[in-house]
Amino acid sequence: MNGKDYYKILGVSKDASTEEIKKAYRKLAQKYHPDKNPNNKEAEERFKEIAEAYEVLSNEEKRKQYDAGRLFSQAGAYGAGFGPSDFGGFDFGSGFTFTGDLSDIFNLFTGRTSKARRTRAERGRDVEVIVNLSFEDALKGADVSVTMDRTETCPQCKGTGSKPGTLPETCKTCGGRGSVSENQGFFAISRPCPTCHGKGTIINNPCESCGGVGVVTRPKKVKLRIPAGVSDGSRLRFKGKGEPGQSGGTPGDLFVVTRVSKHPFFGRKNSDITLELPITFSEAALGTEVEIPTIDGRVRLKIPAGTQSGKTFRLRGKGAPRLKGKGNGDMLVTVRVSVPEKLNKKQRELIERLSQIEQKEIRTHIK
Repeated sequence: MNGKDYYKILGVSKDASTEEIKKAYRKLAQKYHPDKNPNNKEAEERFKEIAEAYEVLSNEEKRKQYDAGRLFSQAGAYGAGFGPSDFGGFDFGSGFTFTGDLSDIFNLFTGRTSKARRTRAERGRDVEVIVNLSFEDALKGADVSVTMDRTETCPQCKGTGSKPGTLPETCKTCGGRGSVSENQGFFAISRPCPTCHGKGTIINNPCESCGGVGVVTRPKKVKLRIPAGVSDGSRLRFKGKGEPGQSGGTPGDLFVVTRVSKHPFFGRKNSDITLELPITFSEAALGTEVEIPTIDGRVRLKIPAGTQSGKTFRLRGKGAPRLKGKGNGDMLVTVRVSVPEKLNKKQRELIERLSQIEQKEIRTHIK
């Protein structure tokens, strides 16, 4: 464990569900995303920390390992009911942090070194970006290019961390094992080598390009196809488009969160398209046929006589494409009877004549 409290970073409890973790992550990621905080280093670091916490807690296996390592470290590596006297007087709590799997606990007491653990392949980190789309592109799909910062193997040193032409040297303290052992009573306690910090090698001539870390961060442009039917807040996964893995590990994934701009008159409810249609009093009373726009072109909608304001008509299949399903949603057209704010003399005369002959008993239910 790296000492960070991922639950605290995301602001969730330790028994939070996967959905609660995801919800907290999205809220924080939107707040601290670099696109919303340009040239804000503090926000950028906070965003990376949030992404790191989400990567661990959203993965069931990684979360189990994190929780196990966290409890082990908090207990000073004694376990339930054990203390320094149970292990030859050696105090694990002094600078010790458990970072491996639970299967590695045995190695701590036998002096064995898990070299495979230090060199095993590591999956690349997931990356999340925000893509802005127009209302039309969200419905029809679009090809977009996104630029993201990716950590890649240094091209100069090929990941060794050493200056080209040189190689890392075997650590003399641990002999390349990455750990040192201390005899404590009946046990040989293994802990990370203080000289090489568990790597087994020392870099005396660091690479000028990466500073000896073996990786560099570079902006990379990636072309993506956004499928038809996405909505505002959709989260798409592009497998293998994230950061490359280490030591032969598989690359991470790229997650795209879509931000869709509003349309001048169309609205959106899941896969349904909404439209408010103003009509006159006479059109509502007598009925009419109105030409209206849809995402596929203009169509004619019949308004029956006596239509009330707020009535919604459903046009089957005239909505947005379903992102995870077949076909399209519907178009929901809601009519609103428009009442003129000012009347000319002739309009007033006609309405006054109508008021003399229209039905009067329309409020009997509230008398």
